Amino acid sequence: MRSILLSRRGLLGASAAGIAAFSHRPRAFAASPPFRLTAGRRTLEVNGKSAPVFGITGPDGTPGVVLDPGQRFAVTLANQAGEDTIVHWHGQTPPYLQDGAVETGGTLIANGADQGYDFVARPGTHWMHSHHGLQEQMLMAAPLIVRTAEDVRADAQEATVLLHDFTFRDPAEILAELGGHGGHGAEMPGMAMPQSSAAPETMAGDIDLNDVEYDAYLANDRTLADPRVVRTERGGRVRLRLINGATTTAFWIDLGALDGTLIAVDGNAVRPLAVRRFPLAQGQRADVLLDLKEAGAFAVLAQREGDRRRTGIILATPQAQIAKVASEADSAAAAVDLSLEARLAAVQPLPPRRPDAVRRIALTGTMTPYVWSIDDRTWRDHQPLVVSHGQRVEVTMVNRSRMAHPMHLHGHHFQVTALGDTRISGALRDTVLVPVNGSVTIAFDADNPGHWLFHCHNLFHMATGMMTEIVYDKAA
Repeated sequence: MRSILLSRRGLLGASAAGIAAFSHRPRAFAASPPFRLTAGRRTLEVNGKSAPVFGITGPDGTPGVVLDPGQRFAVTLANQAGEDTIVHWHGQTPPYLQDGAVETGGTLIANGADQGYDFVARPGTHWMHSHHGLQEQMLMAAPLIVRTAEDVRADAQEATVLLHDFTFRDPAEILAELGGHGGHGAEMPGMAMPQSSAAPETMAGDIDLNDVEYDAYLANDRTLADPRVVRTERGGRVRLRLINGATTTAFWIDLGALDGTLIAVDGNAVRPLAVRRFPLAQGQRADVLLDLKEAGAFAVLAQREGDRRRTGIILATPQAQIAKVASEADSAAAAVDLSLEARLAAVQPLPPRRPDAVRRIALTGTMTPYVWSIDDRTWRDHQPLVVSHGQRVEVTMVNRSRMAHPMHLHGHHFQVTALGDTRISGALRDTVLVPVNGSVTIAFDADNPGHWLFHCHNLFHMATGMMTEIVYDKAA
């Protein structure tokens, strides 16, 4: 295991903090934007085997980007991936043509070409990932952290953890075996990879879990056989920025012996909430404060729903002995649910207002044939949700399928206003889980005109059609 002591005060003094759980050291970009990000290829070793994967790196070769308070998202993205790509800035609210989605007007970046982006950065824990074909499954993803002035003033070491599900197989082959055909119209480029076994979904009563059986689960590119170790100060405070970048896998986050305080979800502050174990669906993020009062090594784990397998990182005070952590829990985790969602409350909720536009959609589809849809329509024949600029829009999502769906809206952050028939004043988010036989209602203000994708963040569900768009123009 590699580990480097990181002073949290030294970290806070840097002009742009590094992603601590990746690099363990301050990282500085050029003195002024635009920053240069590179979408490229790399080789990753997983379980003793090498695999070609994608990656998105900054000027110093570390993943993603960290912006200081007030910095614009002024970025040049260089495509060196060997094929066309486009990157979505998940959690950001740019003009829609800069959102990074071909389906709503974005432009594919040819191999060897650059594309510029420039917009006001939205603070919080966010991430970036390919929105082309199945590249996201091959780890074309990275953190996108925008720090606030309060973050800079806080006496806390920051550690970002990006979770992935990993396969040695070509994702297009996996989709074909599932019976999918890419119903939303995107190409499905693949890379030649060694073969490994895959299995159909696990089942729990009337619920289907886990479409794909993966070779490994990663936290910052590593398994628990050789986990990332983040050295901390005894008595120090750590801010964990957790990102579920897995393509089909929802996790239970387990803080073990540590008491955590959840302070933000999807980059938006929530009323502080004590947590030890909580769910994190695909595409979601969670910021947790930890006080390391005692010396020692502490595992922060992510266990796959419906399974014993898990991944994670280790937080370790100086000279702490690090024991091996098993890659499987003693028992399988339950299905991810809304137990956390029901307890969350936004620090800055939407201003009270009656909705001007009310929509209701059904999440539909089946494992056999493997086609996922909205109102029984795939992207090829989708029916846009048309609203008007300035409206308060309320959307109720009813899940009529046997799988849960993490629904993500581009270009906006919404408030969760009802779980089933129970009205709540919940968190502000951009991604929310809709459980089997359940419904979730969200509300947002139509203040960012354009064409905005609204889709399931299970990549294979989206690829076979579970995607629509919300459309509105500027007020006349």
